[in-house]
Amino acid sequence: MSHTPNFSMPLLHAAQSQKEITHNEALIIIDALLVGSVMAVAGDPSMLTPANGEAWIIDESATGAWTGRASQIAIFSEGGWRFARPVAGMRMLDRAAGLLRTFDGTQWLAPASVDSPSGGTIVDLEARSSLVALLTALRHAGLLAVT
Repeated sequence: MSHTPNFSMPLLHAAQSQKEITHNEALIIIDALLVGSVMAVAGDPSMLTPANGEAWIIDESATGAWTGRASQIAIFSEGGWRFARPVAGMRMLDRAAGLLRTFDGTQWLAPASVDSPSGGTIVDLEARSSLVALLTALRHAGLLAVT
């Protein structure tokens, strides 16, 4: 086995020369994944001005250095782009959208959008305000999309 099973990080081999290169590649990927967030979902790396260690989820319309890497996580480093394949159940905070995205094994899903209560023939203001407060807290936590 030359790569780890979950994130395909390079492994060291017995009597391998230049072990620091393989080790450093793995550390760059680990460092980015441990943060648990990405800058945004994007498809064109030429439109970005990335800083060292920043990461993006690659969308379906990827171009340039990201072509053919849809749904992967692109990590920028001094040596250029590194890529990590997500695993089912993985969650990343999308900083631009302010929500928690979940990878289902094939695509990144955004949380559901739930409207605040309105309408009805009988209005219970206390119950309604409690629901609005709960929905607001879930939106701020990134568990629900902002409506």
